Amino acid sequence: LDVSNSMLAQDYSPCRLDRAKLAISRIVDKLQGDRIGLIIFAGSSFVQLPITTDYVSAKMFLGNINPGSIPVQGTAIGDAILTAAKSFSAQSEKSRAIIVITDGENHEDDAVAAAAQAAELGIQVYTIGVGSVNGQPIPVGGELLKDRDGNIVVSHLDENTLRQVAEAGGGAYVHAGNEEFGLNPIVDDIRKLEDETFNSVVFEEYDEQFMYFFAAAL
Repeated sequence: LDVSNSMLAQDYSPCRLDRAKLAISRIVDKLQGDRIGLIIFAGSSFVQLPITTDYVSAKMFLGNINPGSIPVQGTAIGDAILTAAKSFSAQSEKSRAIIVITDGENHEDDAVAAAAQAAELGIQVYTIGVGSVNGQPIPVGGELLKDRDGNIVVSHLDENTLRQVAEAGGGAYVHAGNEEFGLNPIVDDIRKLEDETFNSVVFEEYDEQFMYFFAAAL
């Protein structure tokens, strides 16, 4: 999930980031047995939630996300894809997919190459474009964000880049709408991947009592 300042643009209600968080939350409510993880990114990327089936924790971590969650501004989509690719467990060899939710304004790295690298590992990369092609200004701290020359910064959806990333990653590109955000059809497509059975290990914790008998014997 892109958490850069451009995701504060209000071409969705209330803004791009909040609309994306709502869509993710609704998808999580529908999941059963699927394992999910959450990576947030701006100028760098960070594993917000390791892969898990703990949906309650997923929604809790999701609710705390804001542009301040990543101190380095920018939009490093490629770095986020590579971080996600490294985050899958050794058990997950076939049913692996990455969904990149962003406005696509990639300024930091080669996202297409990163998606191709993920595809070589058997990981499909899907992209969801958030925003409008015409663009919107970015409200930050009660004012509109301006560049060094004092001009108002307008954030545009870069569909071309996101299509190229999805194509290189063997996935698909979806333009998020206000009603159908695009996660539902992508998750339906991912579920067609081969199901895998994951082993669970049960640990038992014992309440040690030996010290009382040891004291009495002593």
